[in-house]
Amino acid sequence: MAARKGNLMSVRADIKVLDATLRDGGLCNNFEFSDEFVTELYKSNVKSGVDYMEFGYKASKNLFKKTDYGKWKFCDEEDIRKIVGENVSDMKIAVMADVGRCDYKTDFLPKCESVVDMVRVACYIHQIPAAVEMIEYLHNLGYETTCNIMAISQCNSNQVEEALEMICASSVDVIYLVDSYGSLYPENAAELAKEYLEIAEKNGKKVGFHGHNNQNLAFANTIETLSYGVSYVDATASGMGRGAGNCAMELLLGFLKNPKYSLYSLLEFIERYMIPLKQQGIVWGYDLQYLFTGQLNRHPREAMTFTAEGRSDYCEFYKSLLENF
Repeated sequence: MAARKGNLMSVRADIKVLDATLRDGGLCNNFEFSDEFVTELYKSNVKSGVDYMEFGYKASKNLFKKTDYGKWKFCDEEDIRKIVGENVSDMKIAVMADVGRCDYKTDFLPKCESVVDMVRVACYIHQIPAAVEMIEYLHNLGYETTCNIMAISQCNSNQVEEALEMICASSVDVIYLVDSYGSLYPENAAELAKEYLEIAEKNGKKVGFHGHNNQNLAFANTIETLSYGVSYVDATASGMGRGAGNCAMELLLGFLKNPKYSLYSLLEFIERYMIPLKQQGIVWGYDLQYLFTGQLNRHPREAMTFTAEGRSDYCEFYKSLLENF
């Protein structure tokens, strides 16, 4: 039986915290954050001791029109440098690239010419071969890489094992367990984490966790997987993220005992910037419609439509989900 790593009082130097507010939160407001918001979030993360800040997606301008989205859908080098300069801080810069939705062979500079440190390659399990090809290309450019396998809760154990073996044979640095639908409970999140860790550690790789809050379990699942040896963990300011949102950074930093992490500047940022976002009508966070899709282990798109339409007929919505289950 896998033993827990550390305890509630101990400090683990292997833990790395990644802020995904701009990327996952950008799905709530079409990536239309002001430069002031992004600059202050960057400063807050540096002061808080956050290890990585994800600026958004590196999406294809052939597939997505630049005029339809805010700049953090595309993360052009000059836009990131406008915020961070040469990033003379201990915090590293990350971006996400979706398999099939990016032009990675033309849109990434060699690492020596870029302020970006890490590229997070996101894919579904049937896209693993394409993800491995991307990872090798980006690794050869000099970037740290992760592979974030989405919707893992819908995959069977044989698929998961085969996918992990394929990824671990690549140059990837971190493999992420992603609870895309917010359907995992601490028990099965822990079992999956142990499976990831067993294969990853044999191959010298690290494991990360990215949770969604459909059942109010993003934080619980994050610290449960951490306790078994997951070392890279995602969180967002005020839990801002697609649909039900993510693990709240304020919960995570308050939990970690490492004195390098500090809560105060994040609280200042939440007061000055996150509360006004909510007041402007940007919607995210736990609600019944997301609970239903989480419990049924399905994509939250129907719940997101329900939210966008301002509906509150939860019983009818729940019935319709069950009828189409």
